[in-house]
Amino acid sequence: MKASLVNFGRTGAMVLVLLTTFVAGAQQGKSKADLTGRYEGSAKNAAGEIITVTLDLAEKEGAVSGTISSSHGDFPITSGSHQGKAVMLQFDAQGTSGTISMELSEDKLAGTWNAGDDGGPVDVKKVAVRQGTDKGKS
Repeated sequence: MKASLVNFGRTGAMVLVLLTTFVAGAQQGKSKADLTGRYEGSAKNAAGEIITVTLDLAEKEGAVSGTISSSHGDFPITSGSHQGKAVMLQFDAQGTSGTISMELSEDKLAGTWNAGDDGGPVDVKKVAVRQGTDKGKS
């Protein structure tokens, strides 16, 4: 009987360790939201002009890619990263290197951008991609 309790204790301890590891891993997966999707909002430049901004992002294993569309043009994201709440994007603004540093909060990204001598705040929110808006029209 005593040997059975010892074996049960060892087995129970092992199950507890595995369960704790599984739950911790699941919680870590939930705490880091995938950035993949479309974000719409605005930015301001150094002159105070409001710029409409759309970020189309794809994330794979912490690396972020995609495009930035704005009222000033479309710009490819040349590199990007997502670590915890921090999001960093680098883009090519027609020959000038630019960066956007943001923090993720639920479905919003907010931070600052700069390209050359220009820059300012940026604030975007994840939106549902509208598909088939032209369906049914002839």
